[in-house]
Parts: sequence; C-alpha cells; structure tokens
Amino acid sequence: MRIGCFADAFSGGYNPRGVQSQNPFFRPFSVKRNQPNRWSRRFGATLGLIALAFLFYNVPFVHERLAWRVDALRSNINYFFNPPEEAIFIPVENQSAIASATAAALTPSPTRTPRVATATPLPTEDPIPPSVQLTGFKYVDQYGGWNLCGPATLAMALTFWGWGGTRADVEDYVKPGVDDPNLDRVARGKPDKNVMPYEMEDFVDSQIPGLQAVVRVGGDIERVKRVIAAGFPVVVEKGYTERDASGKISWLGHYLFVTGYDDLKEEFTVQDVYLKTGEDGTGKNLTSSYDEFINQWRSFDFLFLVIYPEDKLNEMLAALGPYADEEWANRHALEIAKAESTTLTGFDQYFAWFNVGTSHVRLFEYVDAAFAYDYAFELYAGLPNDVAERPYRMMWYQTGPYWAYYYSGRYQDVIDLANYTLYETISEPTLEESLYWRALARLALGETGNAVADLQEAVRINPNFWAGWQQLEALGISG
Repeated sequence: MRIGCFADAFSGGYNPRGVQSQNPFFRPFSVKRNQPNRWSRRFGATLGLIALAFLFYNVPFVHERLAWRVDALRSNINYFFNPPEEAIFIPVENQSAIASATAAALTPSPTRTPRVATATPLPTEDPIPPSVQLTGFKYVDQYGGWNLCGPATLAMALTFWGWGGTRADVEDYVKPGVDDPNLDRVARGKPDKNVMPYEMEDFVDSQIPGLQAVVRVGGDIERVKRVIAAGFPVVVEKGYTERDASGKISWLGHYLFVTGYDDLKEEFTVQDVYLKTGEDGTGKNLTSSYDEFINQWRSFDFLFLVIYPEDKLNEMLAALGPYADEEWANRHALEIAKAESTTLTGFDQYFAWFNVGTSHVRLFEYVDAAFAYDYAFELYAGLPNDVAERPYRMMWYQTGPYWAYYYSGRYQDVIDLANYTLYETISEPTLEESLYWRALARLALGETGNAVADLQEAVRINPNFWAGWQQLEALGISG
C-alpha cells in the first residue's frame, strides 16, 4: 500500500548511532558538543518537509487523487477503535413490548386497525418477449468524487431519453456538497453519504423538461421485465457486499440501471457505475441472475424508479400495471415483507422486518411501523458481528424508523437512533436526514437551541436540503 511507501520515506533508514559506529574518526565528545545544533536542524528540516507535504497535498489535482486515501486511513483508524458492526441500537420507549415481542405478536391485529387489503386477482396482461435488451444510453461511472453512485446512475438513465447533461449536473442539484467556498468540489461533496430516491425523482421532475419519474416499492422480477419490455429501463436500489473506501468488506447500498433481461438465462442485464468487470473494464452490460437480483434488492423493500417522457405517460402506466396505483404498491410491498418475515432467517429476516416497517410508514401506519422496526432492531442485535455482512449502514440510506418513532410520539427513540447512526456507524456525523429528524425530536422536547444547531448543520452539509430550510424558516431563522 502507498501508506507503507510514505512510512519508508519518512523513516529513510537513517540511524545516527549506526553511522557513528562505522566512522573511524568518530569522537564521543564531538557528538555531545554538536548534538543540540544537529537535532535542531533536523527538527527544522522535518517541519519544512511537513509543510511542503501539506502544500503539495492541497494542490487540486494531487488532493483529488490522494484525498480518498487519507480519508480511508482515518476511517480505518476510527473503525479499528470503534467497530461500527458491533454497535447496537435498542429502542428505550417501548421496552415492555420489545421484551415480549414475537413475530406473531407483532403481526398487526384489529385493535391496531391495520387495514390489510385482501389479495385481488390481477387483470391478465399480454405476454412479453423472452428476451429484451435496451440500448442507446451512454455509460457513466461514479469515479472522481465521493458517494456518486446515485448521480452517476441517474445521469446514465437520463441519457437513454436523449438528455445531453452530465453527471455533474445531477450532482450539483442532488448532492451539492457543504457550503464552504474554501473547499474544492471533491471535498465539498464528501460529507453527503447518500442520495435518496426522492431526491433523484425530484431532479427529474423539476429540472428536466419533458421527463418525469415515478418511484414504487414492492417490485418483482415480472414487473421489471414488463417495464423493460415496454421500452422503459429501470433504476433499482439494492444492497450488496463489497470492499468500501476504508478497505473493509462490508454491506453497502447501491443503485443499478437495468436495461435488459433474458428468461432463458434467467438474468438481467445491468449497468453498474462502480464495478469494473464489464465491457472495456467498466461496469457496462454486466449480468445479474434473477435470484441474486432479488436477494440484493430485498434490503430496500424492492424499490424501483422509472423515467418516462411526458408524452409516454399512458404507455408507462400500462407497463406498471397495478403498480400505477401507489397505495396498491405499498400494500403489495407490505404483503411481501410480512410473508418473507415468517419464512426467512438471519440477515434476510432482518431486512424483511425492516421492510414491514417501511411499508407501514408509506401507508401512514406509524404505530404498526414502530412495532415492526422494534423487532427488526431486536433481530439486528442478534446478528453475528460479521464484518462482511452486518448492515450497519442501513440508516444511511433509509429513514423510515425516524418517521415511525416521531409520529408515534417516541421522541427519545428518534434522538437515540440519530445519535447511534451519527456517532456509532460513521466516521463523521454528516447525514443530513439524521440531523433533521433529531432536530424535530428535540423541538418536540423543547430543546430549541440544539434543534436549530442540527438544522443549520443539515443545510450546511446539503444546501439543497429543502426540508431543513423549511423548518428553519418556520422558526424564524434564515440559516
């Protein structure tokens, strides 16, 4: 590693004692007499080298190439002393329910008005081809910055519809970076760890004339194929295991651009902005088996995003079928999650119970959602401390538990979960959503000063975080 090279360069193999022992003219009193001046010169030279290294590091093109390595080293040190996979969040405002909770007990009952819809036979849809491959997009990767999976994937998806913009155009809107003119573009964007699906949807709807986007949960293999067969590629959010910037093999969230399928091979064609194992040493035209696709997709409640031209609205709605009705999709996602929560085990069962909570949140059933999340966090606490799998980054990408606990009046659980996320799972407390929800809970508990500080930090990290600005405005604060 380069770190070792730097260590060698600064140690230099210099050994004063060894040099002196090989010098036939060496006199002990000379060393003693000249030692203060010698060491002062060396100290001054060392300070000079450090200053030069600092200046060299801050040259823009050098900083762009080395910043991630320095950050990786710092993260490695932090994670070594505070392993995030060992951190546990335990809700405190519902301990009696948690202590007696079982999967059966957590299933919504009539006393909690779950309003579970009965399965309705779906209308028969026309057959689709056994294989479809969409082309005409421009491949885009996420390299050259921090956490650019979302902007890169969205930019690539937009090129399919003839958009002439770049990844930077998306990035400037959904991930503008901290409000600090003293930082370069790469450094400004580093703190924002994730781009949410709603941010991507908003970019398309508000910034791209003639195009719109729709987000749904509860997707399945058949629906993705039908949407692709109708001529609409699909963006999905998934979890996967990969080496992260700190060098660890661990679970992360990721976006995929899905452009084709083949029933004979039982696989999708996907465009991955991070991997380099596809065409031309990029992530272009990789394949993902249907089984792998479902297993990785589960951790995000089977969420998918479709971009469509406004003049193709009817075609897109027809391709969505029953998913055109957002409430139906949310109910369907809940049915899937509840079914999987009783059949899966280990990490997959944790994801299934988390999805139960997320689907309830989307249906505004916050108490039901809170109970489901309670059980999901209890399952998480029982998972092995496996660095390669334990999904300690979950709250970087999903905020459902905040909604559930806040709207159930469990403000201390909101604060505790935000503190756990900001200080136990990440090297720097730079998640604007966690800061925002902690601020709301603090406001509810009368901690106005702390709440304002959280909101100001949230909009500093992401100046386009409109929810934070709205709350500050409501408090009569401009920023």
